[in-house]
Amino acid sequence: MENVVDKIRSEIKKVVVGQDKMIDGLLIGLACSGHILLEGVPGLAKTTTVNALSKALGLNFKRVQFTPDLLPSDIIGAEIYDPKNNSFKIKKGPIFTNLLLADEINRAPAKVQSALLEVMQEKQVTIGDESFKIDLPFLVLATQNPVEQEGAYNLPEAQLDRFMMKLVVGYNTPEEELKIARRVANEALGEINKVASKDDIFKMKEEVKSIHIDEEVEKYIVDLIFATREPKNYGLESIEKWIMYGASPRASIDLYKASRAWAYLRGKDFVSPVDIAYVAKDVLRHRIIMSYEAEAEEINSDYIIDKVLETVAIP
Repeated sequence: MENVVDKIRSEIKKVVVGQDKMIDGLLIGLACSGHILLEGVPGLAKTTTVNALSKALGLNFKRVQFTPDLLPSDIIGAEIYDPKNNSFKIKKGPIFTNLLLADEINRAPAKVQSALLEVMQEKQVTIGDESFKIDLPFLVLATQNPVEQEGAYNLPEAQLDRFMMKLVVGYNTPEEELKIARRVANEALGEINKVASKDDIFKMKEEVKSIHIDEEVEKYIVDLIFATREPKNYGLESIEKWIMYGASPRASIDLYKASRAWAYLRGKDFVSPVDIAYVAKDVLRHRIIMSYEAEAEEINSDYIIDKVLETVAIP
């Protein structure tokens, strides 16, 4: 099964240079049915990577560009009156797919963002009086530009919490950037081939569930989460003033699942604290609500997570 993972990686690498952490994050999301939020400035191959992933897996892929005038019905669909039959019929929206790319999700107001909540959690969509199940696998892969940019809306906390991971996508190295420029200028991007099927994905999910987590390591996961809620109890008084709310119970679930998936992607059959540390920031950074003091002092959640990882005893 590792073979399939390697094949998917090498297909994506035909069009994406570097950005290993982003590719790993998408594969973890796929293995755990977890939604992924990608944050970074434009032009960092976020959309290209998601598109390449869908082609390598032969999955249905739809892209919605979020804009301030977008309506919930533009995403989920609507009831449309059919004058011929004097009745209403359902027109399904782009959400009926396997991989939904919500591009620049923070460009649309909360009403539109919240249209995704039901489908992200329940894997179903309600249009009018009817509910429809979504075909599995189903993942929302959303991109957002950093919120300092004009015309952007912060995602509501309830929605952020439904994203398994928030991956911060940075610039490539100078060497990688040169490679990208050469490839694109010479139109030397490879053709993406389908190298895995839905059955491979379902098999991968089952294999991830069989990865062993020792009881001490399970406790370590819970300790990391509780250290963000009750810093005092873990000797972290110094960061307490910067945290308004710690990570939610979904964070414990997702940290457990993501560390298991990462161990699997590395070809291991058990989870170590190193695996947990690798995914901790991606799972937790969007779930810790910072206080006004933290904003004033320019302290971000990544700093808090670093302190927690440094302080909580490793089993």
